[in-house]
Amino acid sequence: MNYKMISYVLGYVLKIEAAFMTLALVVSLIYKESSALAIGITMAITLATGFLLGSFKLENKVIHVKEGLITVALSWLVMSLLGTLPFYLSGAIPSYLDGFFEVVSGFTTTGASILTDIESLPKGILFWRSFTHWLGGMGILVFVLAILPMTTGHSLHLMRAESPGPETSKLVPNMAKTAKILYTIYFVLTILEIIALMIAGMNLYDAAVHAFGTAGTGGFSVRNASIAAYDSVSVDVIITVFMILFGVNFSLYYLLLAKNFAQVFRSEELRIYLGTIFVAIIIVTWNVLPLYSSLAESLRFSSFQVGSIITTTGFATTDTDVWPQLSKTVLILLMFFGASAGSTGGGLKAVRVLLLFKIAKRNLNKLLHPNTVKIVKLDGKRVSEDTVSGVKTFFLIYLLITAFSVLFVSLDGFDLETTSTAVFACINNIGPGFGMVGATGNYSAFSDFSKIILAFNMLVGRLEVYPMLILFIPSIWRKA
Repeated sequence: MNYKMISYVLGYVLKIEAAFMTLALVVSLIYKESSALAIGITMAITLATGFLLGSFKLENKVIHVKEGLITVALSWLVMSLLGTLPFYLSGAIPSYLDGFFEVVSGFTTTGASILTDIESLPKGILFWRSFTHWLGGMGILVFVLAILPMTTGHSLHLMRAESPGPETSKLVPNMAKTAKILYTIYFVLTILEIIALMIAGMNLYDAAVHAFGTAGTGGFSVRNASIAAYDSVSVDVIITVFMILFGVNFSLYYLLLAKNFAQVFRSEELRIYLGTIFVAIIIVTWNVLPLYSSLAESLRFSSFQVGSIITTTGFATTDTDVWPQLSKTVLILLMFFGASAGSTGGGLKAVRVLLLFKIAKRNLNKLLHPNTVKIVKLDGKRVSEDTVSGVKTFFLIYLLITAFSVLFVSLDGFDLETTSTAVFACINNIGPGFGMVGATGNYSAFSDFSKIILAFNMLVGRLEVYPMLILFIPSIWRKA
């Protein structure tokens, strides 16, 4: 185990986190808030810890698969532990555990909150809360790869451990350039949304924090009623469009820029992702039509909520708890379906769902025709048996963690709808569920034990199971 290299990368991650806190500090100073002191102290502690962890002299810069998984898991834990301090030191969230839950929800782009009165918090604190979405959306390790010189083959292990999806590929031969391309696309789309929201009537602060929440598909808002507080058709449409855009595999945007349109149109994942959104909007719009004054109004709220749930963003413009059971069931299914691999969205990912259907079809055909050799294809290309096996293993572990989490959280004694959808919403990085954790509710009533389980679910969902689980395997930590 290359402990020194793991420590070095952790130190680099914390230095970057401290640097990005500068933005929240500037916001606090502009609004002359006392929370600026808490943010400043946190920056100093985070920076000092980063320098301490990165102070080792490196003789071996190799990162293998094992180190890659451990580095990613520890990075997310450490930056969450320190990222909690602005909430705790400022008094915005008096309980450290509650603050940890909130910041884990931010970094994992979940959007689950324990806050009951968001608008009472200082603007600098709320800015940091929303900015954690933007940092976690593309992944802070991807940002590290863009600026930290490292051997391409070894840096790929870090990217694989943090990037969502069954496979991770390079857009260009150099991994650092791939990371830069991804972050450039991410940054440009975020700026475009900020401009669009300002044109729609939001001030710069509100436009920025909601663009962060959309870009990271996180869903934290600075308003108690979320996006519903603005009651604006143009705002709803802009955020709906950008939620769906950020749920698309970012490699497809690169292909568009490279004018490789044929490969984009061949993407089966893109087709099933957009097709599922289209069908879900039609079903929900028809089903909730009696609740609204017109077809246009029903379409407006339905398309927003479908886009919000399938991309795992979690913004809300209406109380979905009052929707008919069919629409609520569709939304629950979309929680698991999720966005595209290589996007900032959560859930199982559209490509995994597609591959699971293809695998099931192949196995059924093999029962009928035992001697026939069938291969699984995606976009006309053969999917390796390692990937097929990986998808099945991931799905099994995912279901087991979900089942045990529901069992543990049920100890709080809440109704099944609240308990189950709280776990579904956290492990799929969505945020709001139904019942007590619906669009108008929050997670404050859960016990400390349940909050730890749900925070673990958020990290498992964002890092796609393996990095978090490997921390609990004793043999991993033994010296060879």
